[in-house]
Amino acid sequence: MAPKLGLLALVLLLASTMAAAQNCGIVTPAFFGALVAQAADDCEAKGFYTRDAFLTAIGGHPSFGRTGSDDDSKREIAAFFAHVNHETIKFCYINEINGPSKDYCDPTNTEFPCAAGKGYYGRGPLQISWNYNYGPAGQSIGFDGVNDPDAVARSPVVAFQAALWYWMNSVHDIIVSGQGFGATIRAINGGLVCDGKNPSAVNDRVGFYRQFCQQFGVDPGTGLTC
Repeated sequence: MAPKLGLLALVLLLASTMAAAQNCGIVTPAFFGALVAQAADDCEAKGFYTRDAFLTAIGGHPSFGRTGSDDDSKREIAAFFAHVNHETIKFCYINEINGPSKDYCDPTNTEFPCAAGKGYYGRGPLQISWNYNYGPAGQSIGFDGVNDPDAVARSPVVAFQAALWYWMNSVHDIIVSGQGFGATIRAINGGLVCDGKNPSAVNDRVGFYRQFCQQFGVDPGTGLTC
């Protein structure tokens, strides 16, 4: 039995290494450096988000940026960073603006009940929010999302892991199946911005997506808005 477990561990290690290696070629130091350089010196996230943290986080998701053709991979990575660029306001923020004043507790969720005094507002690259996201994200990654949601804001690796947990569970299949970038907007924030609710927010995300697709040399496809 032991040799089988050893082989499985080796396969998983190779898969994660290959995923990081492939994405290294797309998310180059120059590309990532330009993203984080957008943040002004007084931004709370200045120096927080790093390429190394991102590459460490994607090691746990070998199918991220590796599903379908090379163009499919580039579109997924462009889509991910388009949303991150929007959600963090060009890598300026870790925590949601005025987050502590907002109530993201769903009392009907009994599996991950809200802890007293804890705020489940947006944190990290995709601004993960709500107790029903923090709970299972922490369970998957290895932190107590219900009692310590601030863990996402303390570690850049955990921040990217939480973002990728949400992405792989709610967005990945949408973008790799060819539904278009607009469908990813709907999956992340559709209730607040789609169907004419906030056209400027939609256009902001689409603009970043087009920009990154151009940088990666890939056609953005159709169905870009929601």
